[in-house]
Amino acid sequence: MAEVVLSKDGELSVEGSITFNNVVAVVERGIALFNHDDLVIDLTRVVEVDSSAVSLLLEWQREAGRRHHRMCFANMPQNLRGLTQLYGVSELILQA
Repeated sequence: MAEVVLSKDGELSVEGSITFNNVVAVVERGIALFNHDDLVIDLTRVVEVDSSAVSLLLEWQREAGRRHHRMCFANMPQNLRGLTQLYGVSELILQA
C-alpha cells in the first residue's frame, strides 16, 4: 500500500506501491493534501507500479489545474517513466 506524506516544507511524497489495488485511495489521499500553489511530488520511494500509476499522475495534474496550482513530479522511478513513454503521455507529465 502506498502512503502519501506531506513534509514540513510542503513537499508531498509517495511511498510504497501504486497498483490497481490501491490507486483510488492514493489519488484521494494525495488530493486531500493539495494545499499549496506550487506542488512538488517526490516519487523516490515508489517501489512498484502498474499502468494505474500513470492515471494517478494525470489525475493529480488535472486536479491541480482545476485548483490553479502548479505541479511537477520529482525523482520518477524508471519503471514509471517507461510506462508514461509506452502510453505516449510522457510529454504531459511535468517533471522537476
